[in-house]
Amino acid sequence: MSSMASHRVLVYGGKGALGSQLVQHFKSKGWWVGSIDMALNEEASDNVLVKRSECFMEQADQVTADVAQLLGQQKVDAILCVAGGWAGGKCSSKDLVKNSDLMWKQSVWTSTISSQLAALHLKTGGLLALTGAKACLTGTPGMVGYGMAKAAVHQLCRSLGEKNSGLPADAIAVAILPVTLDTPMNRKFMPDADFGTWTPLEYVSEMFFGWASGVDRPVTGSLVQLITTGGATEAVPAQ
Repeated sequence: MSSMASHRVLVYGGKGALGSQLVQHFKSKGWWVGSIDMALNEEASDNVLVKRSECFMEQADQVTADVAQLLGQQKVDAILCVAGGWAGGKCSSKDLVKNSDLMWKQSVWTSTISSQLAALHLKTGGLLALTGAKACLTGTPGMVGYGMAKAAVHQLCRSLGEKNSGLPADAIAVAILPVTLDTPMNRKFMPDADFGTWTPLEYVSEMFFGWASGVDRPVTGSLVQLITTGGATEAVPAQ
């Protein structure tokens, strides 16, 4: 691990659309950036490759051990968990259980592992950011598995914001709750949507960079909705 950069960030899901944007943004600011993903991000400073597994404990042990080996005694300023995905299905759908299992792996496994990494490797006053979803503040009958998984992430964030959560002193945990992120994949599958209501990846990158740098941070445990109208985005705390 390079000792040249004084600031360090881990991006869980660093090869996805938002993750790749975060890697680029933080690297452009001179930060060391570690990507944690199933695929290699060649722009990152270093990579931890996640091995596919049907066992949560096995995957958690592998990622935790590989990150510990990568970092050694060095701490990071921020851990940004932007791993995830989307799958629909109501309770009568034949793929309900399959999709729910996938959503749990993509959102809950990654967020839980990120929380443990934060307890082990975040600096005092560091940032842990998770990814929820605004839609999952209420019922999601057409995407049951997705709703359950993201609601679990919301609960995890609130728990991390309480005393004795295990995070380092003065560290904060925040979850972003976007409606729709403006990614190439979303544009491909929803070509007729109003893109002016989609949140640009650049907005999220700049916001995370500010928080990681200690600027305009929300209160720990906050669920922050990202609401975009006419191309302008606001970060609005969920009540």
